[in-house]
Amino acid sequence: MAQQQTTQADNQPAETMTTKLEVILGEDGVKRLNQARVAVFGCGGVGSNCIEALARGGVGTLAIVDKDVVAPSNINRQAIAYHSTIGRRKIDVTEEMIRDINPRCRVIARHSFVLADNIEELLAQLERECGGPFDYIVDAIDTVSTKLAIAKLAQERSLPLISSMGGANKLHPECLRIADVHKTVNDSLSRIMRKECRKRGIRHLKVLYSCEEPMHLKAREGAARSERSDLGTASFMPPIMGQMIAGEVIRQISGVGTQSDTAAALAMHDAARRGALAGRKGPSSKKKS
Repeated sequence: MAQQQTTQADNQPAETMTTKLEVILGEDGVKRLNQARVAVFGCGGVGSNCIEALARGGVGTLAIVDKDVVAPSNINRQAIAYHSTIGRRKIDVTEEMIRDINPRCRVIARHSFVLADNIEELLAQLERECGGPFDYIVDAIDTVSTKLAIAKLAQERSLPLISSMGGANKLHPECLRIADVHKTVNDSLSRIMRKECRKRGIRHLKVLYSCEEPMHLKAREGAARSERSDLGTASFMPPIMGQMIAGEVIRQISGVGTQSDTAAALAMHDAARRGALAGRKGPSSKKKS
């Protein structure tokens, strides 16, 4: 019997990195991802974890841009940050990670700042190297002026874009949502972006944001205002944000899961939770025996 099981197992097709992807996305979905070009601006907490998931999802071409090096404070949240990588350029470590996950992925890495003044030229250069326009752009940077410049350019050229809002001082990933920036609530960065988008005529901008009220912390005594010592980041928030953004990109490119009624599922969950909490209020109606 044992010999028969071994023989049957040997007759099964060899597993590949896309075996489990094909089960849920189908061969056509995996093929679309393999043919896709995705640009990710920023290889920090959100960006590096997003890139990891995109590489594991079989995206065929990834353009990555970052000017920073790995610092000790990055270790708590970035997919590329280890004691062994401190001081190395983030794009170099990120490219190594991609190639180790998916050797067939074409990587265009640029050690450069992403600025409002250079985004148009930078995007054009990346497109030439990649062989065409991007199927999706991920904005995982922190600077508001640059985020707005990317959003404006994406709107003018009808390029699919998702922009990450802030995760600092937040602890509840269940409050993360993907929405149009004009429909966000209770998020300071989204509020600034909404206001500035209206000024610039940016009608729509897909973002990942958290509706959680952030923790209000005191700055370290004696710290300069520019240090923002009142901002901290949980080890799990940026990775989850990056993974969620990658999920949106993979769904949109593959065409699988884009029509799922997640709003109804979340409403059912919230309704059930409200009922459970309500059931705990007040004294018990049962008399003690």
